[in-house]
Amino acid sequence: MDPTTPCPGCGYREVRYPGVGVAVIVRDGEGRVLLGRRAGGRRAGLWCIPCGRLEWGEEVRAAAIREFREETGLEVELAGVYDVHSNFHDPDRLTVGIWFVGRVTGGRLRPADGELSELGWFDPAQPPELAFPTDALVLRRLATEGQGQ
Repeated sequence: MDPTTPCPGCGYREVRYPGVGVAVIVRDGEGRVLLGRRAGGRRAGLWCIPCGRLEWGEEVRAAAIREFREETGLEVELAGVYDVHSNFHDPDRLTVGIWFVGRVTGGRLRPADGELSELGWFDPAQPPELAFPTDALVLRRLATEGQGQ
């Protein structure tokens, strides 16, 4: 149902809002970005900046740290927000994505929770095939600005 049109039978008006996604950008000493290959779903085999969804009642920075740890096995501290985009690549599950800059503080690099099958460091100007178009925007910005470390 169109959210602007009330139901003719009862007058109920459905309102939908996008979810919030969080991602953490980590770079190595050579400026490469840590990416993960998605293990399942419609985008299996494609790469992304480690990311996930905000849970109900969760603080956005805590969610970014949690998701990064769950997917990579690494602990990070956040330096700030790098970018924000509306994600329209899945019309049934719209999100607003927030990309944070992170610095590794501990842990062991490994695909920890099964959502990623492998992890690798990539030049942001030459990423592998990406799962999400907004990650391409973020990586392009990183490549042109040389920031986010």
